[in-house]
Amino acid sequence: MSNRPHVTSEKNARVADAPSGNWVYRVLPRALWPHAQLARWDRPIGWQLLMWPCFWSAALAANVASSAANVDTVWSPTLMLWHLFLFMAGAIAMRGAGCTWNDLVDHKIDARVARTRSRPLPSGRISRFAATAFLVVQALVGLLVLVQFNQFSILLGIASLGVVVIYPFAKRFTDWPQFFLGLAFSWGALMGWAAVFAELALPPLLLYAGAIAWTIGYDTIYAHQDKEDDALVGVRSTARLFAENTKIWLVFFYGLFTAMALAAFWLSGIAWPAYVGLALAVVMLGWQIRVIDIDDADQCLALFKANSRVGLIVFLGLVAALLA
Repeated sequence: MSNRPHVTSEKNARVADAPSGNWVYRVLPRALWPHAQLARWDRPIGWQLLMWPCFWSAALAANVASSAANVDTVWSPTLMLWHLFLFMAGAIAMRGAGCTWNDLVDHKIDARVARTRSRPLPSGRISRFAATAFLVVQALVGLLVLVQFNQFSILLGIASLGVVVIYPFAKRFTDWPQFFLGLAFSWGALMGWAAVFAELALPPLLLYAGAIAWTIGYDTIYAHQDKEDDALVGVRSTARLFAENTKIWLVFFYGLFTAMALAAFWLSGIAWPAYVGLALAVVMLGWQIRVIDIDDADQCLALFKANSRVGLIVFLGLVAALLA
């Protein structure tokens, strides 16, 4: 029997599907690495994609609230900046909580998939009890953010938890888990508007539908990384369902996103820069469809991450419309 102490090497303390040089490994003590990996702090793309629909909705509402027809609406640039900060903090907290919940549900599946078996739970670097406690802490941070909004927004935010809880199980009973992810990740398209007007209207509902379509598109690209392992373990996804027809489906879902966003903008009566931003985003989405190779996992990951720039461009267009 070896007398060598059992020490987890730095290499084995990292996860295979995250950049090895990110800030988590440079700043945090190693004892916190598993927690950061559960929350995906080493992969900010997730909270960014969760955040952009919030930002779109907040900027769309700001355009409407600042118009002459809504002079009685309580709104100011300072309030918008405060809301944007809250949405960013909430996205980081709730994306982390959602990923932790997902890993608790899926740890046995993750252990059988090459890309995910090095994650903290399947690799045994954190216990289920510690992961659950961390989930509770993140959820409480999310709740602290949520209660800063009006009562309608608080109730609306709580309503999203049902979809969040269901999502990890979706891949077991449907070929459309990406649709359930879209329901959860696009919820912010409702929240930004609700935070200003304390109610919903057709424009945010259309924006929500468009964001769901966008999410199905980009997460289908992401899921192509795992399609072989998913087939072996019986995990279902739109990547497996669409297979060689993925480009056609991407045209449909990205086209649906474009149509819904256009309708939301038009009904809101916002200025022309918003349409310019959307047009640039559509060009970027078209480029994804043109170049995608569904059998190139590295390229699929890069194209998936490129969607954060799509979200940013749409938001900047809405901000420019506000200033026009």
